Amino acid sequence: MRVAVISAPPQRRSPPDYALALAKGIEAMGHTVEIVDAWTDDGMRLPGCQYIAIVTEPLSFFSAKIPEVIPKILSSRGIDGKKSAAFIRKAGLRSGKALFRLMTAMEKEGMIVNWSEILLNAPHAQAMGKRIGA
Repeated sequence: MRVAVISAPPQRRSPPDYALALAKGIEAMGHTVEIVDAWTDDGMRLPGCQYIAIVTEPLSFFSAKIPEVIPKILSSRGIDGKKSAAFIRKAGLRSGKALFRLMTAMEKEGMIVNWSEILLNAPHAQAMGKRIGA
């Protein structure tokens, strides 16, 4: 299965360790993984993937807001009806609310969110990647 892991950290930077660990866990299960940087990619490769996982974190310690780049990357055509997973790194007091907002943004674009999780650290992310089925 071809899986896209969309890395959307709050600031422009290379994919964080938890996003890379998630991709490594998915690859360990025999899937083909593409890491998509939400800040620089236009999302044109997403329709070719059978599964899409988005991994991000809240904007700040006290905030439940997700990065503004997520609705932009999700606006690409051809992702409605795709199975997907939503992951938020635990960073602050409102990680659960941020996860809810991420799932809402994904469902608004027609994606089927069949799994969501709050990630504690990179090893936890890798373990979650090994559980992605479809």
